[in-house]
Amino acid sequence: AGESGETVAGTAPTLLTGASGFVGSAVARVLAGRGHALRLLVRRGSDRRNLAGLDADLVEGDLTDPASLVRAVAGCRYLVHVAADYRIWVPDPARMLAANVAGTVALMRAAGEAGVERIVHCSSVAALGLTADGSPADETIPASEAAMAGIYKRSKFLAEQAVLALVRDGLPAVIVNPAGPVGPRDIKPTPTGRMIRDAAAGRLPAYVETGLNIVHVDDVAEGHALALERGRIGERYILGGENLLLRDLFALIAELAGRRPPRLRLPIGLLWPVAIAAEAIARATGTEPPVTRDHLRMARKRMFFSSAKAMAELGYAPRPAREAVADALAWFRAQEGARQGSREDASTGAQGHAQSHAQSHAPGGGGADARPDTAGEDHDPETSRPVGTRTGHVPGQDRPGEDPNAGTSPVRSAP
Repeated sequence: AGESGETVAGTAPTLLTGASGFVGSAVARVLAGRGHALRLLVRRGSDRRNLAGLDADLVEGDLTDPASLVRAVAGCRYLVHVAADYRIWVPDPARMLAANVAGTVALMRAAGEAGVERIVHCSSVAALGLTADGSPADETIPASEAAMAGIYKRSKFLAEQAVLALVRDGLPAVIVNPAGPVGPRDIKPTPTGRMIRDAAAGRLPAYVETGLNIVHVDDVAEGHALALERGRIGERYILGGENLLLRDLFALIAELAGRRPPRLRLPIGLLWPVAIAAEAIARATGTEPPVTRDHLRMARKRMFFSSAKAMAELGYAPRPAREAVADALAWFRAQEGARQGSREDASTGAQGHAQSHAQSHAPGGGGADARPDTAGEDHDPETSRPVGTRTGHVPGQDRPGEDPNAGTSPVRSAP
């Protein structure tokens, strides 16, 4: 394929990182639908529920293990790099930098040495500059490391700059910058997904006003495929959707969920000492703070973006935010229903087991031929686990490279 020509999937595999995550699993499905032979880089022990139904070869590896990346990319025609450590609160910044920056560089170099024909690197709008007046920013707005609020934004900026430097040395990479993806299969969930879920449940009594760009995760995935097929080497493409003030997003969520939106708007200054205390408690307990100073720094800026370049050059066509939020809520409801069903099955099975046990020990109660009900032992532990937990998760890899919605700073009620 040429620099802007459409790719044609062949027998040589396409390596996709982050496929078990939110954005990565959507990208995997889009690429599979286009006929790509998928090779998916996964960590040992990672939660692989999002890979269900995919016809793909799995290779184990880690962004912090360069040798595993060399093995994974060998013989591949294309590379789509989506994996990243996506957290706003990070007690150990070095681990995030090792995965998001050093890991990206190691993967890109391995791909270059392997002769990969074309690469899509998933960056984030977090790595881009913002306008002074809050109007939608595009790919031309200057950005600097000093302007990055928080370690996640800094890590994505540094990774993007490293990829661009490698492009100047001949790496055939295109960069995409997703905004705030929402939708199905947000199993962790992401900070944006958790905010939508909590708002729909009425667990956000107050908020800090800001602005963000909401996009359906399936549109982001389509944008990755379009960038692989049509993107110009060395160019960046914002993959956004609809710009919304946070209060408008909460109003939309409330309408779809049949609830009242949070009414209490808090000033950032009032929350600064709260964030300091929350971070101290989080460090002492190993928990995630409900609000951090990075949250508040991000909230000072409206994260509004324009996808005009991707629309014009790639044919990118995102759907309205309402559809993205509705699909996210439907998925969260389905997961809650599955968990509830598992709990009921477990409870019924336990009662049946106890009843059968009692009957087998009663006179004439079945004796050697009695068979206790074991339904309570057969329920799927995956569906009975609360949404947001991940089996065997080690922070650092196999997370999608979505944007942190720098500015979503809801104040959560106590759990």
